[in-house]
Amino acid sequence: MKTLAEILLKNGREKSVLLHHPWIFASSISEINGTVTSGDVIRVVSGDGKTLGLATYSEKSQIQGRMLTWDPDEQVNNDFYKNRIINSINKRDLIRTSECNAYRLVYGESDGLPGLIVDQYDETIVFQLLTAGMDKERDLICKVIAEIFPGGYIFERSDADVRVLEGLSNRVGAISGTKIPEDIWIHENGVFYKVDIASGQKTGFYLDQRENRNKLLRYCEGKRVLNCFSYTGGFTLNALKGGSDSVVSIDSSQHALNILMLNIERNQIDPTKTQSICGDVFVELRKFRDRAEKFDVIVLDPPKFAPTISQVERAARGYKDINLLAIKLLKPGGVLFTFSCSGGISRELFQKIVTGAAMDAECNLQIIDQLSQAGDHPILLSFPESMYLKGLICIK
Repeated sequence: MKTLAEILLKNGREKSVLLHHPWIFASSISEINGTVTSGDVIRVVSGDGKTLGLATYSEKSQIQGRMLTWDPDEQVNNDFYKNRIINSINKRDLIRTSECNAYRLVYGESDGLPGLIVDQYDETIVFQLLTAGMDKERDLICKVIAEIFPGGYIFERSDADVRVLEGLSNRVGAISGTKIPEDIWIHENGVFYKVDIASGQKTGFYLDQRENRNKLLRYCEGKRVLNCFSYTGGFTLNALKGGSDSVVSIDSSQHALNILMLNIERNQIDPTKTQSICGDVFVELRKFRDRAEKFDVIVLDPPKFAPTISQVERAARGYKDINLLAIKLLKPGGVLFTFSCSGGISRELFQKIVTGAAMDAECNLQIIDQLSQAGDHPILLSFPESMYLKGLICIK
């Protein structure tokens, strides 16, 4: 068997590994013993010579080690990856219902497979490889998925920005099965959605907002709703299902808004109740403010403003700006659904930002619920970064 190379940690830098945090930063590494290339499995050794476990190595990333196992004697081979994937999928059986046919099946570090994302959209499986370690196991991952879903459609969306940091090029396309269906439709809590797996956001849809979309229903009957960063209309459709009188949806992508209209048609919703605006949310919110328009319910679900800690300050200003504008547009007694999916913004910081916006708006905003990602995006207790989606339901 091949002798594994070792990364030796600096003295005192083993604490996070001992606490089962899966990331090892380059700044924590003292030296590398042996020959290693990006994507290889390596031994992780503390400064006093104790083997802490096995990790994948990413030469060009600031996160150079990603722990696979804390058992130094465990064999990382084909069966290891296959069993991890099967175990992850089996756990989703706990949350599956007949009301939905789309789920995240593998969620990276939370499922012990750092850098692997696998999503299911009915009979189509979409996977992403985000790290050098998972990219090296691409053929095996495709084989395992094909075995678990015989006759299904498998599509790769390895085009996330993080691959650049790993020194990896993008890869998008069908893997196996017959030609990928031209139209992929999923259903969720009685609502149908068209999913664009080839060029849509993430792997085609925001599965993480499932429960939060459903929660919106109860606040919308007879209301005027504004959905910002609407994408293909997940919150829009649920607001209309909840009986809203009208919904305005804003997104910077006309392609996404075109799909929203197809969703409106498929769900047999009166199109006169909807208005779509292709534009910059910050600009459009100021236009509404200048016209003194008001809404009963506003949803703010922006993209990542701060993917990393270094971007937090700039992102905080952006979050405060849109929340301040939204609060001013709310009618008294109005409801705000506001989110951050930025890994660099903690739940505590996000609440502080919204509090600051409310104070600047001279409004006594109340939090009536706190929101997070859906259960198929499990939060690993030893990996707080896995809890990336923070949300608040506030009443004015």
